[in-house]
Amino acid sequence: MTRLVYLLAASHSGSTLTAMLLGAHPRVCTVGELKWTSMGDVHQYRCSCGDLIMQCGFWRDISAGMAERGFQFDISDARNDVRSIATDYERKLLRPLHRGPVLEALRDTLLALSPGWSTRLRQHQLRSRALIDTVLQRAGKDVIVDSSKIGLRLKYLLRVPDLDVRVIRVVRDGRAVALTYTDPANFADAVNPALKGGGSGASRDHQRLSMERAAREWRRSNEEMDAVLKQVDPSRWTVVRYEELCADPRATLRRLHAFIGVDPDLGTLDFRSTEHHVVGNGMRLDTATEVRLDDRWRTALGSNELQTFASVAGPLNQRLGYV
Repeated sequence: MTRLVYLLAASHSGSTLTAMLLGAHPRVCTVGELKWTSMGDVHQYRCSCGDLIMQCGFWRDISAGMAERGFQFDISDARNDVRSIATDYERKLLRPLHRGPVLEALRDTLLALSPGWSTRLRQHQLRSRALIDTVLQRAGKDVIVDSSKIGLRLKYLLRVPDLDVRVIRVVRDGRAVALTYTDPANFADAVNPALKGGGSGASRDHQRLSMERAAREWRRSNEEMDAVLKQVDPSRWTVVRYEELCADPRATLRRLHAFIGVDPDLGTLDFRSTEHHVVGNGMRLDTATEVRLDDRWRTALGSNELQTFASVAGPLNQRLGYV
């Protein structure tokens, strides 16, 4: 069985950093988010190697490897998210986040009524497995990390035959995450202004949320994680806090390596010294190698914003250990 490590998290919780640290192990690789649904202008989007992704030799090799396995693949239209194979009716059913066993059973029943769904889902599973194997072969590794984060994707990955899925839930203080939603360009992107917006320097003002919406999005993401993990064997998942990773990266990384079944002694904190072709958060384009806590929310958020967050998501944040 092929081992896949799935990072389950709210966006901007440290999943890209976690993926790149894990991917620096000689047995592990990552390309970041394997769902590839939000690149924007793909002709301006940069791979973490620095090349425009449409010109990157790694992704050209992946396309060729997929063709050898009988699948057409283009990173500009990857079609690796389950919603990409759906009809309009099916996409409406797939729009809500994971809702727990009863509502998920209802969703599955309604999807099964749609003509051709089961056939297209099976083909999607075969394609996903072929892509995972192609990336592993190209990287010369045997464990892959997917930082796609969302629970609904995990649900369908757990159903792919011969795929050994281990789940790492990445948790970060909701106030820090909410701040990134209110201003992603300044708090959740590359340091270099020219590399923001996927590497093109494009503005992200259209992505800014109010604090109320930001808090709701963070809360709903964590509620989804709670729901989907109830369906996963406790021995197959673990939790890592972003703050824990930054405070003691070496010990935390060793624990995660042991969990995913690779030798902790072979890990390294110098994650930028290895070849990476990561899609996802803009920090993949930075050059700094130090693992450092970003807690700018403590000074960037005013009292009104903190009160708004507390009213929307405070109880859940406290339950996760943040006071």
